[in-house]
Amino acid sequence: MDSIMQVIRDTIYFLSLPKMTLVDVLEIIIISTVLYHIIMWVRKTRAWNLLKGIAVLLLCYLMAYFLNMNVILWIFNKTLAIGITALAVVFQPELRKALEELGRKNFVTSLIPSPDSKDKEVLFSDRSINEIVKATVELAKAKTGALIILEKDISLAEYERTGITIDSAISSQLLINIFEHNTPLHDGAVILRNDRIVSATCYLPLSDNLGLSKELGTRHRAGVGISEVSDSTTIIVSEETGKISVAIRGKLLRNVDGELLKKKMGELQGKSLEGKEKKSFSIRKGVQRIKLRAVKKEK
Repeated sequence: MDSIMQVIRDTIYFLSLPKMTLVDVLEIIIISTVLYHIIMWVRKTRAWNLLKGIAVLLLCYLMAYFLNMNVILWIFNKTLAIGITALAVVFQPELRKALEELGRKNFVTSLIPSPDSKDKEVLFSDRSINEIVKATVELAKAKTGALIILEKDISLAEYERTGITIDSAISSQLLINIFEHNTPLHDGAVILRNDRIVSATCYLPLSDNLGLSKELGTRHRAGVGISEVSDSTTIIVSEETGKISVAIRGKLLRNVDGELLKKKMGELQGKSLEGKEKKSFSIRKGVQRIKLRAVKKEK
């Protein structure tokens, strides 16, 4: 009877939860959140298929361990260090993209502000935005292919060096002339920074996103590619269809008109054009009310 009671006590003790503090609960939440985001990130990349292969190798290792296959275990143990190095090399693009996305999060930016953040509060003036929109619409009407990159906080200097330096004020005439057919500067991308056209004929990284439509050519893939590695906004004009697309954060917004393009450019520098219009309208309305009151008093 005592032995039975001891077995019951041992079973209850084994099944009982350990004493947990608030720190333990917080630690479990943090680890679970991190693992969840890692799994979701891996499923969206090419690493998912590679992890399936690693899982197969792990099953082979466990089978060799339980069946005492010493030769196979010796091979696994000797190649473990090389395998870790190989994984770092194979997953290098995915790891770099994950770290870049982590660095673009708002909480990291608030803790480690960019040294140029104060100088880039206003990236493009209203005049520059109007000129860019006007040039884009005209290029779309003429079915002239174009690729315009609007730099934000992350510097595009490494891509700027691949092109030809211009350093000119933004104007619709100049942008249209750059992308005109059979001109020396029409091939490649134009990079804009702080109301200036800094460089043309720039080479950009191509996106390897398998979700992009097969109808899209190299120009669209380059536009999406630069938006994946930076926080820039990319304007793309199709040479075949004359349609305007905008790439932001690796996502492509197609069939954009002039009004929507102007709104997206306003969001680029953290201001809402609609809110600005409402504010100016309310100011005008207030001024009209003051005038009406003054007229009534005079009467």
